[in-house]
Amino acid sequence: MEMFNPAHPGKILKTGYIDELHLSVAEVALKLGVSRKTIYDIINGKASITPAMALKIAKAFNSDAQFWLDLQTQYDLWQAKQTTNLDNVQVLYG
Repeated sequence: MEMFNPAHPGKILKTGYIDELHLSVAEVALKLGVSRKTIYDIINGKASITPAMALKIAKAFNSDAQFWLDLQTQYDLWQAKQTTNLDNVQVLYG
């Protein structure tokens, strides 16, 4: 079953973690050692969660870095499927 339009992981970070714990973006940025703009860009879907950021978020929120990377990959893949034309790609195997 294919997921339909997965949420950007930044939205999950905001609603499920930052808002849930009543934290400010400034607090989160300080604890992660990044700028407020970096956090704003992530939670507003303007920046991706990189492997390094996944490690920081995982440590700060006692979660798993792979979870954050998987969310990002699912989001990126779905976005790519909406815009990538495969009509001229030839099957090489199978």
